[in-house]
Amino acid sequence: LGYMLWKHIVQIILCLVIGGAGAFAYTKFFVTKQYTATASMYIIGSQNSVIDMSALQIGTQITADYQEMITSEDMLSAVIDDLQLDTSYEKLVGKVKMDNPSGTRILKISVTDSDPQMAADIANEIAKKAKEKLPEYTKGTAPEVYNSARVPKKASSPSTTKNTMLGALALTVIYCGYLVVTFLMNDTFVTSDDINKAFGVQPIAVIPKY
Repeated sequence: LGYMLWKHIVQIILCLVIGGAGAFAYTKFFVTKQYTATASMYIIGSQNSVIDMSALQIGTQITADYQEMITSEDMLSAVIDDLQLDTSYEKLVGKVKMDNPSGTRILKISVTDSDPQMAADIANEIAKKAKEKLPEYTKGTAPEVYNSARVPKKASSPSTTKNTMLGALALTVIYCGYLVVTFLMNDTFVTSDDINKAFGVQPIAVIPKY
């Protein structure tokens, strides 16, 4: 198998180049770039300035509850109305990602959109609405927005480098797989040893091809 693949090394390298070039061109010209903006909130579990372990635990639990409330239809529908977005709740919730770093009361609201300015505006509006509405839902202290979302300058996806490597690898693997399958399924007699293996007899002569 190794010798057979080595005989086709030029074709394999060509597949590597073609696959990478094709994936690069597709990613560069046909895939819409997506931008991610993130707003961060600090969840306050108590009005007291002194924070003990029980307050930290309560704050962590509240953070988990807030993640569900922020992505609720009531909350995001208010965001759609205020920003006059031409979208539905189902589409908007698919753009929103909530993240709570382990062991903290930090809640990060990330929004991904093809328009970087829109991504930042939506993230900031969600944080604003959360600060207004969450105390009404929980009868507790309003969370603090300590880091507003900024307009991202670089696209978060797609990764041109990653897609180029995957395209090159994919086409190369497919071609090598085709060669291996073809080689293993080939039952024609190529050498005299093939006849010996199949029939148990050794040919006494071989007529050369040339």
